[in-house]
Order: sequence, then C-alpha cells, then structure tokens
Amino acid sequence: MTYVISDPCIGTIDKSCVEVCPVDCIHFEEGVDRKLYIDPDQCIDCGACEPVCPVTAIFTEDDEPDGQKEYTEIDALWFKDKDAARARVNELNPV
Repeated sequence: MTYVISDPCIGTIDKSCVEVCPVDCIHFEEGVDRKLYIDPDQCIDCGACEPVCPVTAIFTEDDEPDGQKEYTEIDALWFKDKDAARARVNELNPV
C-alpha cells in the first residue's frame, strides 16, 4: 500500500511532506505542476507525510475518500508520463 496526494493539494503545493519523507518519494516540477506526487514504487508506507499536510490531502490508497480515488492512478502516472498526469489533473480541476 502506498500513500497518495489528492485534490486538496492542487494549488497549495506545501512542501512539508517533502521535508519529512525519509525516502524522498514526493516530487513535483516547480512552476509546472499544480500538486505534489508520491512515487508508489519508492513509498515505504511510513506515514510521515500524512500528519504534516496542512490541507489534509494525503491518504493511504485504501483510505482515499470517494471522489478522490483517481489520484492513486494519477500519482503513479506522473512517474511514467508527466504530461498525461498533468492533463488528468487539469481535467478533474480546470484552472
């Protein structure tokens, strides 16, 4: 199981979670991305990121709220095809 960053992060991009992650699995491109992304292949499920998120955007993939479950796929997609992941975020949350 991995952690996922969902909808409330969009537009916030608070890096508190990046600072506490012991394996550096949370990424984004400054000035390009609207949210942060957790690499499911690197996440060790430690949970350090969840309590420091100021907008309560981080969940385990099993606990992701209804209406947010697509972010599990989007986070994983970002590490394979950043443009496709960004397009999906924009579809769900137009600027």
